[in-house]
Formats: sequence, structure tokens, C-alpha cells
Amino acid sequence: MTDSLHFLVSEELAMPADPLTSAMARIIAARYPDAARAVLFYGSCLREKNLDGLMLDFYLIVSDYRAAYGRRWLAPANRLVPPNVFPLEHEGLFAKYAVLSEEDLTRLCGPQADNVSVWARFAQPSRLLWAADDRARRHVVDAIASAAPTLLQLTLPMMPPSSSPGILDLWRAGFTFTYDAELRAERKGRSVSIVDVDPDRYERFGRAVLDDIARRQGSGPQGEAPQILSPDDAANRWRRLQRRGKWLSVVRLAKASFTYADGIDYLAWKINRHAGTNIAIRPWQRRWPLIGALTLLPRLFRGGAIR
Repeated sequence: MTDSLHFLVSEELAMPADPLTSAMARIIAARYPDAARAVLFYGSCLREKNLDGLMLDFYLIVSDYRAAYGRRWLAPANRLVPPNVFPLEHEGLFAKYAVLSEEDLTRLCGPQADNVSVWARFAQPSRLLWAADDRARRHVVDAIASAAPTLLQLTLPMMPPSSSPGILDLWRAGFTFTYDAELRAERKGRSVSIVDVDPDRYERFGRAVLDDIARRQGSGPQGEAPQILSPDDAANRWRRLQRRGKWLSVVRLAKASFTYADGIDYLAWKINRHAGTNIAIRPWQRRWPLIGALTLLPRLFRGGAIR
């Protein structure tokens, strides 16, 4: 019998992380004393033992945006196009943290989300490094426990009907679809390597997800997890997610030019690191980061640095 999905998510979120990342989580929470509810650490850096030279990724979960920002323009910006993203440096380590409300975390991890950016990330491993109280901790676990079912429910109908895909094949296909729904700097094949770096984890979580879907929706004639959507409906849903995801990526890039100091340099660093390019930012692009960032897009598409 497989472990319950909720148990696996709770167990994984509670696993230890590098003490410096825990210190950074506390610093992030302290910046928002009236609103901070939880801080999550996620991304490829979870697997790294040496964090020097890396950009660490965090999510700050807040009670609501007005409590986090007061009456500044950042509150409506975060509400209209979540998340806002900010930089952090601590003891020589560099990080960025994205801000989401508890309400948006729940919405964007679930099947009602209009883009993949949150549930695609939290279908992968993450760590809950700080929580304001037990209620905040339970809320995070409940929200993240819906991320992987969202991914696999949308992926199941897209698998060839004549095939018998394994659980890892399902994950690989799902992450490939999500990578096509955002502007990504990573090389082709990165979506597959996510699964291959820890297949045991994805096997266990995949079985728990399919059991969870079958429990909630009823199992198929062979005891399999049911397909919630028809293949045509699922394909249409992915197309909508891909169109909206590309547009949202550009809007978030524009917003980050205002919320993120030296954001265009970070953009160039990330693309160079993942895509093997050698982009150099010119002085005028630093003076006008929004225009400078947007002028990179046609060149990056032509060169295949982002997809």
C-alpha cells in the first residue's frame, strides 16, 4: 500500500536543508512582520551541497498583500500578476524570493490555476523552512499536496492511448508540457532530467498521486486513476496554459525590472548559466532595464536560448 500523498508532502517539506538557507528564510520572514506566514525553499539548489555562486529560490507566503506592502503599488501588482520577486543577499549567498498570499498559493497549486508556474514547481521537492504557526504549516501542506495531482491529471489524457506509460514517463511528459508553457532558459531535456535525478521520489509520489485521484474521482475498470478530461479537452487546456504562460512570463519580466535591483543582469546570468550563451548587458540596458530586457527576447528566441 502506498503512503498517502498528504503524508509524503508533509514529510518532504519537513526534511532538513542547509542551515544558511534556514537563516535566509528567517530573514525573509522578518522583512514582513505583519504578514509573513511561511517561507519555502525550492528548485535545483535543493540538491546542491555547495551553494556558492548559485541563485537560491524561495517563496514567501503572506496573509494578504495589503498587510505585506501597505498601500504601495506593490500590493495591487502582486494581486493582479502574482508573484512579485525580490532579491536577497546573506553571507555571500544570493537568492530571490517570490511573494504569494495564502489564498493565491492554494489557487495556483490547484486545477483552477490559469498558469503552470506555481503547481509545476511544487510538484517537485521543496522545503518548508519557516512557518508562523501550526495553522500556517497545515495550510502550506494542504496547498502543495494539490500541485502534483494538478500536473498528472492534466497529463494523463495526453498520453498515447495505445501505450502503457510508467509513472516516470507520466512525470517526464508532464514536466515537458509545463516547460512549453513558460519562457525557459534551460536547455532542451531539462524537464526530463528533473525526474531522472531522483526517480525513487517520483515513483513514490506518482503512485500516491494516482491513488489520491482514484480515491477522489473513482477508479477506472482496471483500478487505474480516471482521466478527468478527455484528450481533446486536455490538449485545449494545455494550449491555453502555454499561450497565457508565455505572455505572463513577459509581463513578470517587465514587473521585475521595477521590483528587482539589477534584474537585467540576473536575467542574463540565468540564461547564460542554463543555455550556454554569452550575453553581455550594455550600459544603456541597465539604465532602461525594461526596454533592455524586452530587446533581448527576439534574439533569444532565434537562438533557442529560451523556448
